[in-house]
Amino acid sequence: MQNENIQKATFAGGCFWCMVEPFDERPGIIEVVSGYTGGTVPNPTYEQVCSDTTGHVEAVQITFNPDIFPYEKLLETFWQQIDPTDAGGQFHDRGESYTTAIFYHDEKQKELAERSRQALEDSGKFRKPIVTKIIPASPFYRAEEKHQDYYKKQKFHYKLYKKGSGREDFIKEHWTNKRDKKILKETLTPIQYHVTQENGTERPFQNEYWDYNDDGIYVDVVSGEALFSSKDKYDAGCGWPSFTKPIDKHSIKENMDQSHGMIRTEIRSNEADSHLGHVFEDGPKDQGGLRYCMNSAAMKFIPKDKMKEQGYGDYLYLFD
Repeated sequence: MQNENIQKATFAGGCFWCMVEPFDERPGIIEVVSGYTGGTVPNPTYEQVCSDTTGHVEAVQITFNPDIFPYEKLLETFWQQIDPTDAGGQFHDRGESYTTAIFYHDEKQKELAERSRQALEDSGKFRKPIVTKIIPASPFYRAEEKHQDYYKKQKFHYKLYKKGSGREDFIKEHWTNKRDKKILKETLTPIQYHVTQENGTERPFQNEYWDYNDDGIYVDVVSGEALFSSKDKYDAGCGWPSFTKPIDKHSIKENMDQSHGMIRTEIRSNEADSHLGHVFEDGPKDQGGLRYCMNSAAMKFIPKDKMKEQGYGDYLYLFD
């Protein structure tokens, strides 16, 4: 990774506790820091910022490699965490320090941010105007250590806070892509529909990708969201395609599955909410110990040499 490929992005999206997790530990993301910016007081404290007397907002500063995680993708992630029509704060958190803003670090970021805001305005997703500011970056002050990685340090309280503040429900309402089951039944094959929409399981050793070894990526058959790379695929001997990890942990979500008299961890795609399979803790120890056991019918394979033309060029870094 070359130093010249490293950039910074700064976003204010209300309480910074909730703005770290969406970006953290993703491909190309080097660091996510909670802090304060946009004000006049140097090295402010949390109490000072919350008093709305410093001009600062709570924000996150992201160090990233744009060759792997482009700034456009950061912007897309940012918009999907906030209510961009609220000029008085975010959800239950009110006041200047909780307002939203994109702080650009150069003219290219400014151009991309303005373009993304206009596209969101034109989409008609929100009835009220978009009020999120796009302003030049100013000194960024790291917040107290107890506020860093809060979603990891205080998992239980963080989940309660995100739900209780109204942010979680807002995101689900505005950013969950609801798909018509009738249309899906017409466009998917019977086994694809059964697996993705009815939590079905295909037969072991009698599915398309269980022993498939070409270079490429596996995407959600419903939405096209990138899920797994052939680089992380291995023969687990179970008869289903198995992987040690997803390309991006934010492309999947986990649910407790108590069906068939067992307690298992179900894996679903984040964007389309497709049932994909399950994850187990009997994978290769030297690669994290997990086995993502997926259904071939839930995925479509995109060969490496077809990735760019089919819109997956951003993932070619996986094969460098």
